[in-house]
Amino acid sequence: MNQLIRKFPAAIGRFVRDEEGAQVVEYALIIAVVSIALVLAIQGLTNGNFADFIARVDACLTTATCT
Repeated sequence: MNQLIRKFPAAIGRFVRDEEGAQVVEYALIIAVVSIALVLAIQGLTNGNFADFIARVDACLTTATCT
């Protein structure tokens, strides 16, 4: 048990210095910003009828007819 207690500060230090997790967070933020931009662009292109656009896409994917 004493060895575990002595190694704990070093393990915390390695965890704090590890930068792998930061890259994941950066990628997640980039994906979030791109997703928001896409939604805003689609809303602008559909004149605010985003629900109608989604319904048309759904119809095209689930039936043989697209409008």
